[in-house]
Amino acid sequence: MRVSIIMGSISDREVADKVVKKLMDFGVEYEAKVISAHRAHQELMEYVKEADKDTAVFISIAGKAAHLGGVIAALTTKPVIGIPVKSSTLDGLDSLLSTVQMPSGVPVATVAINGSENAAILAVEMMAISDDSLKEKLDKNRQEMAEKVKNTEYKYEG
Repeated sequence: MRVSIIMGSISDREVADKVVKKLMDFGVEYEAKVISAHRAHQELMEYVKEADKDTAVFISIAGKAAHLGGVIAALTTKPVIGIPVKSSTLDGLDSLLSTVQMPSGVPVATVAINGSENAAILAVEMMAISDDSLKEKLDKNRQEMAEKVKNTEYKYEG
């Protein structure tokens, strides 16, 4: 099983690159596409229908109106994680609200604006429910984060 990453625009690539890097760190297979929910609706429907066969989790990355996650969620019963992208107009608040405010019955798990790393980790956590090797990798990652914090020293440099 893999994670399918769908960007609404190639301008979302920087956010997607961070998702891909984190998925690679965990050894998770992925596929990434650019398909606009508004400008290529038919292509999106066809892709989600086909990808649904071997995708465990979908990640949508979209800015401004950010309807991509909701459209994907309407087309599949697999989990969808939405990453709202910071836009120049409202600093991503428009994207956040468009992604998180879904109607009852069609959820999109939503991370912070430009929250690539958390989206990837959430996808891995979802997959780890039925994959013990991913669970072990997540446990190790948490231990490494804890060690890093424990070993951080503060010195006043005033």
